[in-house]
Amino acid sequence: MKDQLIGTGVALITPFTSDLSVDYKALERLVVDVVEGGVDYLVVLGTTGESVTLNKDEKQRILRSVAHAAGGKVPLVAGIGGNATNAVLEDFKNTDLGGYSAILSVSPYYNKPTQEGIYQHFKALASQSPLPLILYNVPSRTGSNMVPDTVIRLAKACPNIVGIKEASGDMKQIQDIILRAPEGFLVISGDDLTAVPAILSGGAGVISVLGQGIPGVFSRMIHLARSGKGAEAMKLHDRLTPLVALLFQEGNPAGIKGLLELRGMCSSHVRLPLIAPSKELSQQIESFMKAQGMGC
Repeated sequence: MKDQLIGTGVALITPFTSDLSVDYKALERLVVDVVEGGVDYLVVLGTTGESVTLNKDEKQRILRSVAHAAGGKVPLVAGIGGNATNAVLEDFKNTDLGGYSAILSVSPYYNKPTQEGIYQHFKALASQSPLPLILYNVPSRTGSNMVPDTVIRLAKACPNIVGIKEASGDMKQIQDIILRAPEGFLVISGDDLTAVPAILSGGAGVISVLGQGIPGVFSRMIHLARSGKGAEAMKLHDRLTPLVALLFQEGNPAGIKGLLELRGMCSSHVRLPLIAPSKELSQQIESFMKAQGMGC
């Protein structure tokens, strides 16, 4: 299973119609597009998928819709996490995970637990998870950082914890985990801007936002990095850096939805409290894409 989660993972958006219901047709169209674009696996119901604004029925239907559209061509990862340990365990029991290879679970947010609390939370999840578990550290959203000591402790104590999506944006922290992790433990960049540097430092790949907007170009960049062609990968990384900045200028997933709307994949609608990208941002994204010969 670990070999399946190397390279370019994509954190899928959840498309909405004008009345803010889930646009399942657009979702399936997007899945087909990214799979044909060369991504290695898909992550469903993560931060970029606006999972916190979806109800349980929508989440289950989205999981099935993605699995249907992917058709077994790429591995699938389901996002199931939260800040109440027992509630996450109940979600494990009540979610149909047929066709999925692993679960991505975010470090508890808002509560601001201690490192021991984070450790005990994930130890409890690992003991009952129906699938291999990937930790998700994103301090900018959770309000607390899962430090390398805690990650390594979990990696050694829980065989069912197979990796981490590291979205601290701190390359020193990412490199520390890579150097100290048990053999085979996957250290996955959680940020587009640290993807290539993390891979060149020994990381397994990335779970990307931008990857669904330009899957062919982005997947090629990651392939170059993993093939030891660091200079070529960094050249493409530098070329894409301004686009990444644009996508996050008004928050995620507003920016990537704006790009996907320009490509005709879906609308840019988001659910409150998020708001759609401004006209100015959409124009900037469109201008960049045209200038780089990437369509739109």
